[in-house]
Amino acid sequence: MTTDFDEEVVISQITERLLEKFPTVDPARITELAREEVRTLAKLPVQDYISVLGERAVKKRLKEERRT
Repeated sequence: MTTDFDEEVVISQITERLLEKFPTVDPARITELAREEVRTLAKLPVQDYISVLGERAVKKRLKEERRT
């Protein structure tokens, strides 16, 4: 069973949470990454954990960017 979700709400929630963890990162960059990840995950058949999975993916990408 899948759950309907509002893509923009999820993107906003991810951005807000990650701004707390990465306060020096441009909010627009976090939103951009969140949008990419959420749209990728939204194509999958099960959409129950898009918020959690999207946040993890963005956090990973931000950490990788910080290392380079």
